[in-house]
Amino acid sequence: MDEPARGWVVVAEDDQAIAELIRLYLSRDGFGVHLVRDGRDALRAVRTHRPVALVLDIGLPGMDGVEVCRTLRGEDDWTPVLFVTARDDEVDRVLGLELGADDYITKPFSPRELVARVRTVLRRAAGPARAAVQLGAVSLDRETRRVRVCDRPVDLTPTEFDLLAHLVAHPDRVFTREELLSTVWGYAAAAGTRTVDVHVAQLRSKLGEDAPIRTVRGVGYAGWAGRS
Repeated sequence: MDEPARGWVVVAEDDQAIAELIRLYLSRDGFGVHLVRDGRDALRAVRTHRPVALVLDIGLPGMDGVEVCRTLRGEDDWTPVLFVTARDDEVDRVLGLELGADDYITKPFSPRELVARVRTVLRRAAGPARAAVQLGAVSLDRETRRVRVCDRPVDLTPTEFDLLAHLVAHPDRVFTREELLSTVWGYAAAAGTRTVDVHVAQLRSKLGEDAPIRTVRGVGYAGWAGRS
C-alpha cells in the first residue's frame, strides 16, 4: 500500500457517519485514514500503524478515549492526539489536556476545522529547525524537539514544546492568554483561555522549579532565562 502524502491518521470514532465524514475530509487533504470504532482497537492501530496523529472520540465503547490517551502516554507514546467529543464541559477539556492531548474539538464541528487543527498540531510537532537553547538547568533543542532538565530527558507533547519554545524565544515579553492561543495553537479564544493555564501547569509539573516561565498576574505569562 502506497504511503499517503501526509502520512496516516488513526480515527477512533464509533459513529459511522461522523467517522466517514472525517475520513472524507482528511483524505481530500492528503492523509491516509485508518478507522476504528472502539478504544482497544485504537490502541492496537496506533501501535501497529505508527500514525502521524490520532483523532480520538472520548465516548468510545469498551475503553474510552481518556483511557486510551492515558495508556499511550504511560507507554511514552507521544503521537499527537486530538480529542473529539460531544461533551463541552470545561472539566472534560482540562482532563484531556492534562493527560497529554494536543487539542480538543466538540461536536458538532466543521470537518474543515478538524482538518485545519490536525494540520496545526502536526506543524507544531515538526517545528522549526533552530539552535539549542540553555536556560539554567533546562536545555531546549528546537531541531530535535527535545527538552532536558539537569541532563535528564523530559517528554513533552508537541503543544507543550511549542508553548515553551515560544515563551523562551521572547524572554521577558509578557503574552496574554489570547495571544498565546492565537500564536501557539493557531486559532483564537474559542478554545478557552483555560487551555493555556493547563498547558503551563503541565510544563511546570514536568520541568519542576527550573521551569523558565513566570506568571504575570492579571495579564498572562512570560518566558525568562532561568531562576535568579
